[in-house]
Amino acid sequence: MVWTGTWVAERLGVELTGDDRLPELLGLALRRNPKRAHLLVSNILGKHVPQRPGVVHRAGYDLGVRVGELLGADAAAAVVLGYAETATGLGHAVADGVGAAPYLHSTRRPVPGLTPAGGFEESHSHATSHLLLPEDPALLAGTGPLVLVDDEFSTGNTVLNTIRDLHRRYPRDRYVIVALVDMRAPEDHARLTAFAAETGATIDLLTLAAGTVRLPDGVLEKGRALVESYERQPQPLPEGRTLAGAAVRVDLDWPDGLPDGGRHGFTQAHRTRLERALPGMAARLAEALDGAGRTLVLGFEELMYAPLALAVALEERGADVRYSTTTRSPVLAVDDPGYAIRTRLVFPAHDDPADGPGERYAYNVAGGGFDAVVLVVDSAADTPALHAPGGLLHQLTTHIPRVVLAVVPSYVPRPQGAPMLPEPLRGPAFSSYAPEEVGWLLQDLSDVELEAPTEEREEAIQSGGAHYAESLPVEYQPSPQYQQLFHAALETSAARIARAVGTVTETVLAELPQRLRPGRDPHEPRPVLVSLARAGTPVGVLMRRWALHRHGLDLPHYAVSIVRGRGIDANALRWLAAHHNPADVVFVDGWTGKGAITRELAEALKDFDGFDPEIAVLADPGSCVRVYGTREDFLIPSACLNSTVSGLISRTVLRADLVGPHDFHGGKFYRELAGADLSNHFLDTVAARFDEVADAVAADVKELLGTDRTPTWEGWAAVERISEEYGIHDVNLVKPGVGETTRVLLRRVPWKILAQRGAGADLDHVRLLAQQRGVPIEEVDGLPYTCVGLIHPHYTRGATGADGKAVTHA
Repeated sequence: MVWTGTWVAERLGVELTGDDRLPELLGLALRRNPKRAHLLVSNILGKHVPQRPGVVHRAGYDLGVRVGELLGADAAAAVVLGYAETATGLGHAVADGVGAAPYLHSTRRPVPGLTPAGGFEESHSHATSHLLLPEDPALLAGTGPLVLVDDEFSTGNTVLNTIRDLHRRYPRDRYVIVALVDMRAPEDHARLTAFAAETGATIDLLTLAAGTVRLPDGVLEKGRALVESYERQPQPLPEGRTLAGAAVRVDLDWPDGLPDGGRHGFTQAHRTRLERALPGMAARLAEALDGAGRTLVLGFEELMYAPLALAVALEERGADVRYSTTTRSPVLAVDDPGYAIRTRLVFPAHDDPADGPGERYAYNVAGGGFDAVVLVVDSAADTPALHAPGGLLHQLTTHIPRVVLAVVPSYVPRPQGAPMLPEPLRGPAFSSYAPEEVGWLLQDLSDVELEAPTEEREEAIQSGGAHYAESLPVEYQPSPQYQQLFHAALETSAARIARAVGTVTETVLAELPQRLRPGRDPHEPRPVLVSLARAGTPVGVLMRRWALHRHGLDLPHYAVSIVRGRGIDANALRWLAAHHNPADVVFVDGWTGKGAITRELAEALKDFDGFDPEIAVLADPGSCVRVYGTREDFLIPSACLNSTVSGLISRTVLRADLVGPHDFHGGKFYRELAGADLSNHFLDTVAARFDEVADAVAADVKELLGTDRTPTWEGWAAVERISEEYGIHDVNLVKPGVGETTRVLLRRVPWKILAQRGAGADLDHVRLLAQQRGVPIEEVDGLPYTCVGLIHPHYTRGATGADGKAVTHA
């Protein structure tokens, strides 16, 4: 077999001398670089040259085993550090071999708000600035051995720069340098010895082979001239197909919260979770490959280990797999068996890099004899540029018969100094819902006394002394008569609610692909339902049940807090962004009143990339949203009760002494009310009607998808008019719709109820509550809602209303 360094050696006089393994491990190529004309091209790294994934991982793993043997008992305290972009996967494999060693790699992708724990320059590279961004700064602050991993040890400058920077901050006694090959000149050997003496630390070196590169005089100029002459006559790519096909997107079901690599740290716990998930993810890829033959798993720049692990798992299933990644490094391509880089695909950067737009490259892919390619990128790189004409996917589909796209969620570290956000709370420990039905992104304040009498809360809220979210109303316990009313209303309206649930869910499933980045397979939508606690949560559970029952889709569902005037829980959004693609998130609420929460959400999301502020609701009588089950204002029985129809969870709480800057908003679980809980009865009663309304839902959705559903904000205009007509002058004290009116009667100090003249059974429970609380009901014409609840303006105990009459309280 011809050595893949022959072409360069013959033309430039470059020689590779040393261990017999060097020609097996390395080839040569040329690149446009003012510092070094030649490029050592590794045959086993999996960067420029596709290689069997087992060979790639085994090379790093075996070096890690040798590190463990060298360190002995000290290996338990070791930390492994790899170099971007080339050695991120190699370093990770070394960490695997060491054992339980945590892993970190340098990165050229900064994270706003995350302070680097170190940084250094790579002197010979075309892109030199490296950052160390561990999520936990303590990762580098220990005194145990630090293992530094690079693909080649050529001058030692990069490693010495790293050790010098870190040793100033975190001095330690021992360093181990690991590389596939040691290609230092004799003077570089002496420099490393002197540096070790200077630091007072032990510095060991482990490699697979060693040698040197002999460069004749004038090689840099000769290399530059050679590159220019070939670039003027570019080597043709293998002929592509006439029409580019479409990439198939596969949902890997990447484990929630699992980092996509070592950019911010990767621990033994992460390693264990990944190993457990790999067989299932490989099975999904195999299904998408549909029996394709020779397959390339192609990673993306620094994202090397996740694609490698997937490739190894595919290979273990018996597939014929090779592995390589794209790169920033510009290298000349020459179609000659004695040259390491035979073909080159050039495409625009697609991850919004910090250094601006530029070209990126995939080598030895076109013409490589591949029947299929699996492109693995992180979600930060799943941008329109990836899918655009001339982009990487277009290039791949032009040259490879079958292209599969797999997107790994980009891991978003928590803010600097913030504690790790906890996993969602789930039933039965928190809420009476089944654990798979909803995860609550809240902190449990069940043991905190937060309830205050309604009159005290109203006075404090209106006087400006407290925000409504700083306390909770005493949980209203309905009378037997009211409970009978709830059951009767549920029986009467169950089919109506089921139809609205089906309509809103089917609309979400139909329209979600339009919200996603280009290229998402429209036949495999996987929305992440995020309900606004707590009124939206029963609706989110029902939507999840509809998707599972009618389509077999097991949709994730979380509940988050949003507070009028304070915004959405930012830490909950950070958790969602770290565990899911924000573009998949669909916010869910029960109903719209005047649209205040709709506006609140849109404003809050301006500071968070990727989330769509549109809300899907069961009922939209105020015409505030595009995605809804109905725009009728009717009784949704879950509005009739408080926690006993909402999983026994309170309203959410946001109070500075209880909720810190890095905490989720709070909530209470009223375990003591389990005997009165109707949460699952409500869900089961509605879900039992799904099949009977399926045809009506299909007709509704067909009509809706062809209808202009642009919000008119009719409800907001009505609220402003009512506020002025009744002398209230504060739209926050006007609560439109059956649901909002019910909540006024249960939680606030109502002044009066406006009811649409002739309104029927939908208001039976409102009439009963109003009678119990001594609140007058005024029938009016021209009301766009079935009813509107008015909170007493400028409330103080013993006050009179705007009409001069005394306010009475139940």
